[in-house]
Amino acid sequence: MNTPIVRLEEITIKNLKNVEYGHIKLNVDKKCSSSNLLGLYGQNGSGKTVLINAIDILKQLLMGQRLPDHLVDYININSDLAELSFEFSLQIDDDNIHVYYDVELARNKVTSDSNTDNIDSIKTIPIVKKEVLQYRMENRTTSIRKNIIANTDTTEVFVPKSKFEILFGKHYDDMTDFLVDKRLCQATSRSFLFSSLFLKRLNSRQEFIENTSEYNFIFMIIHMLVKYGNHDLFVVLTSHSGLHSLNVLPLEINVQQDDMGRIGTITLPLDKPVTLPIPIVDEIHNIISMMNLVLSEIIPGLRISASDLGVELLENGENGKRLMLVSNKNDKSIPLKYESEGIRKIISILSLLIAVYNRPSVTIAVDELDAGIFEYLLGELLRIIAEKGKGQLIFTSHNLRPLETLDKGCIAFTTTNPNNRYIRPKNVKSSNNLRDFYYRDITLGEQAEEVYKPTQNAEISYAFKKAGVYMWHEKK
Repeated sequence: MNTPIVRLEEITIKNLKNVEYGHIKLNVDKKCSSSNLLGLYGQNGSGKTVLINAIDILKQLLMGQRLPDHLVDYININSDLAELSFEFSLQIDDDNIHVYYDVELARNKVTSDSNTDNIDSIKTIPIVKKEVLQYRMENRTTSIRKNIIANTDTTEVFVPKSKFEILFGKHYDDMTDFLVDKRLCQATSRSFLFSSLFLKRLNSRQEFIENTSEYNFIFMIIHMLVKYGNHDLFVVLTSHSGLHSLNVLPLEINVQQDDMGRIGTITLPLDKPVTLPIPIVDEIHNIISMMNLVLSEIIPGLRISASDLGVELLENGENGKRLMLVSNKNDKSIPLKYESEGIRKIISILSLLIAVYNRPSVTIAVDELDAGIFEYLLGELLRIIAEKGKGQLIFTSHNLRPLETLDKGCIAFTTTNPNNRYIRPKNVKSSNNLRDFYYRDITLGEQAEEVYKPTQNAEISYAFKKAGVYMWHEKK
């Protein structure tokens, strides 16, 4: 049996921030079929970051994590709900399983832990109001049409009842416990279907199932998505990049914390040493050695290292190691904090780019990938990943250089229409320079939707002058 592959195929967004409706297929061109690379371009405030936000919400749901309170502000002010739909393809040998996950986020007012009755003790948090998990399957001999695994929009645990009985049997003695788990997940802003409470009950049923084949099939789908969310889906928000200015480097590492292991982000200070457990220090050394193979080719002569500064006791009484990140170039070592922001940005995501180049199940979503990176280098890196990468890379960018190096199938544009935020470029000939094509479309508006809200230079100039006069008179 080959290693199963999970790919994110389509995303639909409704009423999330300024996207009232947006739908995008991640792979529409055979030239991008290996890497599934997608670059999203558009005017400021036109919904680019919202796509990355949606993927970040997906990751948190699949990991069973609590959604942060601030996500309640992501629900469009004119709507009571934000709706997200994701389609995945799960490839297992000759079987191609399409899985559909729909989720609704709503606002919920709750009281804080305060024992007072004042208005400050009430806050609004996001809740996962509804989840629907479906699948269909194709192989050489069989085709199974779309089938519901679970729909939580019911007063019961979930429907259809037949699927509940396949997974948990016909004994309903613990139904109250199930409903308590469901309400607890909602109260704590978590997914129910991917929560540790649900998975624990699902795992415990393995010895008592009545329909082995269908149970195993559904069990496999859910656990593949959980593994994907925990190990193979990465999201790099602008806050990640903003840490560089605070002398902090977010480094993606793989740390074995349990039987499954964990892949995630560890933040390392750049202006002072840090003491970490020895297994994490060893993992950092391994990751840096791997990164240096690529880093020295991207930026000739540059290597980084984690200098060991000795053993130190941790708070739990175990031994740890003090280390500090340094840059090595021209036989000289300096603290990494003195390198440019662009170099630190490349270093912070380099392990992810290596992963997306080599592993077909890896999906990486990066907001403002171009921030601080030399545009020619950015274009070449993306061309390499598009041509030979195995995973998925989804990014937003303001730098138009990649439009000259990537095929049109790897590019999407945002529009000024909140009801149709994402489009693919149309009427692009193979001889067209996509960068020039985009500039022309901004000017002439040749796409079905407007991709840029026109601005008037004379009006901008007048506004600057008027504001200056206003400020000068205010000071007087």
